[in-house]
Amino acid sequence: MDVLDLTRLQFAVVTIYHYFFVPLSISLAAAAAGLQIAWLRTRKEHYLHLTKFVGKLLIVTFAVGVVTGLVQEFQFGLGWSAFANFYGDVFGPTLAIEGMLAFFLEATFLALWYFGWDRLPRMVHTACIVIVAVGTLLSAFIILAANSFMQNPVAYALDPVTGRARLTSFTELMLNKVNLAAFPHTMSGAIMVGGALLLALGVWRLAADPAYGILARLGAWMTVIGGGLTALTGDHLGKVITEVQPMKMAAAEALYHTTSGAPFALFAVPGYALEVPWLLSILAKGDPNATVQGIDDLQAQYAAAYGPGSYVPMIPVAFWTFRLMIGVGMLAMVVAAFYLWRTRRGRTAPRWLTRWLPLIPLLPTAANTFGWIFTETARQPWIAFGISKTADGISPGLTSSEVIVSLAGFTVVYGVIAVVWLRLVRHLARQPLAGAHLESDKSDLAPVY
Repeated sequence: MDVLDLTRLQFAVVTIYHYFFVPLSISLAAAAAGLQIAWLRTRKEHYLHLTKFVGKLLIVTFAVGVVTGLVQEFQFGLGWSAFANFYGDVFGPTLAIEGMLAFFLEATFLALWYFGWDRLPRMVHTACIVIVAVGTLLSAFIILAANSFMQNPVAYALDPVTGRARLTSFTELMLNKVNLAAFPHTMSGAIMVGGALLLALGVWRLAADPAYGILARLGAWMTVIGGGLTALTGDHLGKVITEVQPMKMAAAEALYHTTSGAPFALFAVPGYALEVPWLLSILAKGDPNATVQGIDDLQAQYAAAYGPGSYVPMIPVAFWTFRLMIGVGMLAMVVAAFYLWRTRRGRTAPRWLTRWLPLIPLLPTAANTFGWIFTETARQPWIAFGISKTADGISPGLTSSEVIVSLAGFTVVYGVIAVVWLRLVRHLARQPLAGAHLESDKSDLAPVY
């Protein structure tokens, strides 16, 4: 592997690892806010204990997300300084606003919520965790706007003197059509991840406290609803991507020739494919008879527009990650729906199901990972589609040995962080639920105005 491939691998490792915790923070914040509102309205004590338990999971996950996010920014500067120099005037404001506004909301109000039990009026205290949940959404929207620029560059002008991209409209950058489509899709996937974690923990600890059954069903509903929303929003996102990056959708199907009424292969090996007629045309353009451009025609168009070279991404990676994203995500939704059905009206889930359910968080996490691998690799060879190639964004003078050493260092650090996070989550889940409080229950249940 040359230095470019190693640097891409390093950024993939850092980014994918960081994204293990981002959707958990988003969904756990929403779950904690929902549970606290339920307690505020019903005054049922189990909602209070569940709120505090989920809140502690959020704090642990948020802390790990902050650390991994800082490493991600460090790696971006280490390996991609040429792209940062070109794109910094556009990318910089998004990072600054995300840090000063969204992250400020999350960190500040999470601290106020944690230390505010028994000290703040109930409505004010509940508002703190709601603001945290809103802050996570705002943070995700801003960061996705930066990524959406790489998928569909908007709101920029090239400086005729420096050649750098210059931001022309922050509003237009935020309202990029890709961002407006990607944000609800990404948030739906986040709901699935957090829901699967709560389902797993609830099932694992159900014997210790019946209240964990409520947590398990909440997690199952989050997984099912998140899965349904992911499918709906993914359909819209696919149509937007077809419009701005037709090569990506063609690569997702390995469609080499422009086709009307294009089928979608559920499974394919050399010499055999299980296809659904017209489905790719429906996914791409909403019309079963629509024409979908093929890889060969798009390659010729891009070569004419951007100059000689290959503009075809790694087809096997795009083809299989697209299917694994859909298939694994649907499997998580089906398992959660099956759990809800088997536990309806207070029934007990079968032993074989509860034995394997603690592993369910792996499914939506894998689906998210496959989705991001597809999104980023199927954009190649562009780092910002149509204006900057990946090979042009790497730091000048960077050597393979420097990348290997830093990648090894990141891997060791991330391995330690993963062990710490898992042990903390397991420790929190093993504590008696009624003891998962921050202050005494008596003081929490007493009116504070």
